[in-house]
Amino acid sequence: MEIVVTAVGPDNVGLADPIIHEATAQGGSIAEIQMYDHDEAAVFAMMCRFNIDRIHWDSIRGSMLDIGERKGLSVRVWTPTPGRRARLAICTTYQESTPRAVLQGARQGTIDADVRVMIGNRRRCEGLAKEFGVPFHHIGDAEGRADDDRLVELLDEYDVDYVVLARYMRVLPPDTCWKFAGGRIINLHHGLLPSFPGFRPYHDAAAARMLTFGATCHFIVPELDAGNQIIHQRTFSVLPGTPLDQIIRIGQEENEPQCLLEGVRRVVAKEVKLHFHRVIANRPQTG
Repeated sequence: MEIVVTAVGPDNVGLADPIIHEATAQGGSIAEIQMYDHDEAAVFAMMCRFNIDRIHWDSIRGSMLDIGERKGLSVRVWTPTPGRRARLAICTTYQESTPRAVLQGARQGTIDADVRVMIGNRRRCEGLAKEFGVPFHHIGDAEGRADDDRLVELLDEYDVDYVVLARYMRVLPPDTCWKFAGGRIINLHHGLLPSFPGFRPYHDAAAARMLTFGATCHFIVPELDAGNQIIHQRTFSVLPGTPLDQIIRIGQEENEPQCLLEGVRRVVAKEVKLHFHRVIANRPQTG
């Protein structure tokens, strides 16, 4: 089975060695290691992906959590092959059509997943969560600034596998990204990457006189809308002179929801995975 270990905490010497040693000592085969030393913030971050026999799951998980306690690291041990339906958290701001697509997909079986929780920096989607019987937690202040520590607490509390940013209009801090690294954070960007990043991709594409618009579902890494982590893209074309508000309506109501739904489906079905910050076709491990 594949296991992903992430560790984030105050920078110090000898933080990576115990994790790597424990993985190999129990018979694990290292497939990927990513390490980051944020000098300015004095923060260490690491993601280690390895393959190991399923019988070692409990042992390796316990050992890694013990290392975290000894070293003062926030450690998470996760497997993308748990033998059950995937558990999702959906993060929202204002847009309802994109989270609705994921909720409906889970209910109808289009995606093999359960939505465990919805989290919003605004309350706009609270009624949507109630409609589908999903717990909703509001983590934003009066200006919509999110409590990122509370976000992490909720993701741990609900024991989610994947975090779906369904037009969640806040940038996740690097620490949060690395706590759930390894292809666990899925974002819907309302423009075609890498050509139209940022917060106004419809406007930017229209200014460039584009007649084809689109959306991008991609894995999150600390570099905003980096473009190399694309899971799925979906486009639509318009006639010359189509008003911008009509273009945005088509995008938000029709194109974006279907783009996100297909992207989440591919990840949950394990058709793709993130490997060294690149999306590759997945070859499921046995054992």
